[in-house]
Amino acid sequence: MRRTGPFRAPLLAALALSACSGTHAPAVKYESAAEEEYAAASRRLDDHDYAEAQKLLERVRTKYPYSKYAALSELRLADLKYAQTKFVEAAEAYANFVKLHPTNPEVDYAAYRSAESRWNEAPTDVFFFPPVCERDLTQVSQAADAVTLFLQKYPKSKHVPQAKELLGKAQDILAARDWYAFEFYEKRGKWQGAAFRLERIVKEFPGHRRTPEALLDLADMYMRLDERYRAQQALQQLLVRFPGSPYRPRAESLLAELRPRPDAGSP
Repeated sequence: MRRTGPFRAPLLAALALSACSGTHAPAVKYESAAEEEYAAASRRLDDHDYAEAQKLLERVRTKYPYSKYAALSELRLADLKYAQTKFVEAAEAYANFVKLHPTNPEVDYAAYRSAESRWNEAPTDVFFFPPVCERDLTQVSQAADAVTLFLQKYPKSKHVPQAKELLGKAQDILAARDWYAFEFYEKRGKWQGAAFRLERIVKEFPGHRRTPEALLDLADMYMRLDERYRAQQALQQLLVRFPGSPYRPRAESLLAELRPRPDAGSP
């Protein structure tokens, strides 16, 4: 089954804009020629004829630099790299489009695809050997950063649901890395190192499913380090931010133990 995917949508939008424009004959002819060649290139892309599509898109981009189809051709060239699974190149191409065309109607699509490309290049099988903390998660971190920025800049984009799902997957992997390291240090009695990893989870992934447990274990690490005040703060965060957490009873019990008691020898 042929996939038209996202490649045809910008073309349809561009055609609609073209129909509404009121320009002089030479300009109309120029835009019409660009539109025709862009449409031909898009058909080649949809047919997976990538070599010919690239040639035609490059032609539109250079031959009609003042047409809206020049920018759209840049975006389709990024789509081409994505379709060829050249995700690093695709991510850069989409990012360049965002930088060069910040007001283009397709800028949110390009921003999302840049983040998605970084994710597709990342080692997402990190739950298998070797352990998660031994893997290079640079691409996962970059994808999470890119998605976070996308959600901040384009909160009304139609790509928000997919972006949130992608961000959740990336955060699962990054949090698992820190959790693995926490357990490594905790088993060896390295309380400071264990606390540092839990602090990262709490700070970097405030809404993650493991954050309540991280706060509870963080209080335990602080108590072992004889930092009672910081332990109280961690427990209070758990109670305030996650009132329905199953860790609430244990947190309340520990907090009661940590509260200052009257000196038994005082009058």
